[in-house]
Amino acid sequence: MKIGFLQQHNTADIKNNIERLADGIADLAQRGAELIVLQELHNSLYFCQVEDVDNFDLAEPIPGPSTDIYGELAKRYQVVIVTSLFERRAAGLYHNTAVVIERDGTIAGRYRKMHIPDDPGYYEKFYFTPGDLGFHPIQTSVGRLGVLVCWDQWYPEAARLMALQGADLLIYPTAIGYAPEDTPDEQQRQRRAWQTVMRGHAVANGLPVVAVNRVGWESPTHDPSPVGRGDAAPEASPTGGGLEGALFWGTSFVCGPQGEIIYEASEDDEESIIVELDLAHSEQVRRWWPFFRDRRIDQYGDITRRFID
Repeated sequence: MKIGFLQQHNTADIKNNIERLADGIADLAQRGAELIVLQELHNSLYFCQVEDVDNFDLAEPIPGPSTDIYGELAKRYQVVIVTSLFERRAAGLYHNTAVVIERDGTIAGRYRKMHIPDDPGYYEKFYFTPGDLGFHPIQTSVGRLGVLVCWDQWYPEAARLMALQGADLLIYPTAIGYAPEDTPDEQQRQRRAWQTVMRGHAVANGLPVVAVNRVGWESPTHDPSPVGRGDAAPEASPTGGGLEGALFWGTSFVCGPQGEIIYEASEDDEESIIVELDLAHSEQVRRWWPFFRDRRIDQYGDITRRFID
């Protein structure tokens, strides 16, 4: 399978963000991509840096305007697209939802983000109700896609449940960056941990992983369009709380079923990449390392407890 992804900076101009995504999808399709993965909440700035009720105006129904746009692109270019949208399910009920568009433009399925963070600069619990659709791969013409979203990537249970239901690969649309007050060493430890945990999911489940992150500086109080194309944070970046902006660390990557890095994107720049994966290789890896055979499913009952006192 030829997988394309777009690591993009975002601005306050939603129309321009979508136009650049559309251009990127067209280019990837013309270069042979069969599956195209977009970053988390790709239409707008990462609005969860602040708690502001007006930001709920960014939400939309599914199906809705964005699924129409990306559905038309999928049909035009005969590609499967993994999108990430702010879903308005009802008044006062919103989700962070990945929608998979089939190559005929129809919705193949959706996944509502299950694990919702609440940290300085990542106030997602203010906006998103935890998902209620469970962990189920989405069947498409290019395979069974185990789609999860960002904070889900830290949880081995989520990856395992996707694998146990026949996912061919794990996909993580993502929006994650540096806390400006952290030291450079701490920032790099966090970035490497983020990548390492997902490579661990690949190894433990014998599946490839695709993680697509945004890049560049974004501020909730200033239009970041003059920066965010690989530029560093402004000199006046914040020293506490993450309330004035965030520098997203890019580093979108694809790894194989043994955790081997097949491609790793820049920390600073936009990228449009196609990676070719041999999905049949996963079965060979599982024959070498038969973790599923040796699981002690009769002994794992306590995993559903919050903590074992």
